[in-house]
Amino acid sequence: MRFKLSVATVSVVALLVLAGCLGAGPADLGAPTDNSADTRTIAVSGVGTAEAEPDLALVRVAVVSEADTAEAARDATASAVQSMRDAFRNNGVPDEAVRTSYYNLQPVYEYTDDRRALVGYQASHGFEIEIGPDRSGEIIDLAVDNGATRVDGIQFTLTEETRAELREEAIRDAMSSARSDADTIAEAAGVTITGLHSASTGSVSFVPFEARGGDAAESRTVIEPGPVTVSANVQATYSIEG
Repeated sequence: MRFKLSVATVSVVALLVLAGCLGAGPADLGAPTDNSADTRTIAVSGVGTAEAEPDLALVRVAVVSEADTAEAARDATASAVQSMRDAFRNNGVPDEAVRTSYYNLQPVYEYTDDRRALVGYQASHGFEIEIGPDRSGEIIDLAVDNGATRVDGIQFTLTEETRAELREEAIRDAMSSARSDADTIAEAAGVTITGLHSASTGSVSFVPFEARGGDAAESRTVIEPGPVTVSANVQATYSIEG
């Protein structure tokens, strides 16, 4: 797994604290943080990021059919869905990787001169397929060749294991940034940091990515995902003397 790290400081946000409430601000020199009037602290905050290529793709496709009756629209959609599911099974996609995301059966109207006339029915069955990113284009083509009439999108993301790894990397990076700021403040103020008084981290964010379509031989679909970035915020309070 390749990780690319970058650091930046951000404004203080309200977060849960590992040991009581933190200092009042991102550069709060000398503000006590417990019941002891002798406790002097520097409070800082930071953000760290970790980046990796996605290792999971969520491909969303749908089968949409229209017919004169609701029963006919339903049956046509069910038949196309069966063909698509069989194609997935025959190409190594397990049933547990294919989930229904929505199902709709509704009338279709035509509007003329403020009048509404029923012209038929539409049945839609949407699916989400979990697959490796390198097979996302193949799965789109497989779905469309075997009954799918719409591609609702692709989301490139991370497995739980990879997400946990990147979260740890981002938190370490954020703490490093926070300590660097605390050292700079302490040096400028003529004091010495004696230890970590308290620290906390907030929610971790996953930065959106982009997927681009491209040309390939035989007009098959090629998807080029972008990297996934994980960001973590921390706030740390350091004890000082001097």
